[in-house]
Amino acid sequence: MRIAITGASGNAGTALLRNLQGQLSRKPGSLQLVGISRRLPDTSAPPYDGVEWHTLDVGAEQDRPLLERALAGADAVVHLAWQIQPNRDLEQLHRTNVTGTANVLEAARTAGVKQIVCASSVGAYSSSSKDQRRDESWPATGMPGSHYSRHKAEQEKLLDQFMASEPAISVARLRPGLIFQANAGSEIGRYFLGHVIPRLIPGKPWTPLLPAPDNLIFQAVHADDVAEAYWRVVDQRASGAFNIAAEPVLNPQELARILGAKRILPIPMRLLHAVVDLTWRARIQPTDAGWVVMAAGAPIMDTDRARRILCWEPKVSSVDAVKEVLAGLGTGTGVHPSPVLRPRRQP
Repeated sequence: MRIAITGASGNAGTALLRNLQGQLSRKPGSLQLVGISRRLPDTSAPPYDGVEWHTLDVGAEQDRPLLERALAGADAVVHLAWQIQPNRDLEQLHRTNVTGTANVLEAARTAGVKQIVCASSVGAYSSSSKDQRRDESWPATGMPGSHYSRHKAEQEKLLDQFMASEPAISVARLRPGLIFQANAGSEIGRYFLGHVIPRLIPGKPWTPLLPAPDNLIFQAVHADDVAEAYWRVVDQRASGAFNIAAEPVLNPQELARILGAKRILPIPMRLLHAVVDLTWRARIQPTDAGWVVMAAGAPIMDTDRARRILCWEPKVSSVDAVKEVLAGLGTGTGVHPSPVLRPRRQP
């Protein structure tokens, strides 16, 4: 089986390559791996070695012929390419994220690919209260106050249109919660906190007092467990949407236990929104307040379909996934061969 992966050197892409290299070690010669990335990783180092690499921008019109050649002969395409920064250039983000998805779908159609698996997100869903779980039938129409959510909803619409026009092609989408691993610590710090703030975080983050809104309730999953879900979808040629998240659901109480906080200081979500917006406008940190909108509105997902159809079970709890990424954030952990996951240089 020949599997092409866009965004193959990123957080989820690196985890998926680790998983697929493991599949190869058990069944040598069973898989041919194609990596597609804007920046080439060190192809002599695992898990990037033994992969046929293509360097291109999925959102660039001039790179469409390169994309079609990269997908030629592929049995399955796993589309993970997504850009989060620069947060202030929405035109560039839309070009990569939405136009890029359209380009991948068209290139896959032209190349005769028979299976497409796309990285969506819990952020694609419309707003929901946190008091009940939502399955995959909850509307994936996004949240207006978040550009990330809007782009994910546009991506979902493209997938729906593609499925309607190409019924012979199997199309699946994964909607994971927040994806964490220790090796993403440097990347997450850089993308969401900037270059200065992560350097102030200790190697083992701890706080005696945790300021947090009561409705800061969300789900997380380890990157390796997400990678296993992608592999199961490809291996089983599954189609449709799959919610992917580990247990338990995270809330201020769980976060306080993780950080060793003795007390929680409840703050209004609107105050957090205002602080994030102010610091973003002042260029203190690179994350706009749309991420707070999404955190407040994202539903709590029911993951029964993935467990039932894919026989998928996460091996890492959401608590341990958060602990991993916090440790990686404090130490600036990354993956040297990947330009995306590069470790933070210590002062």
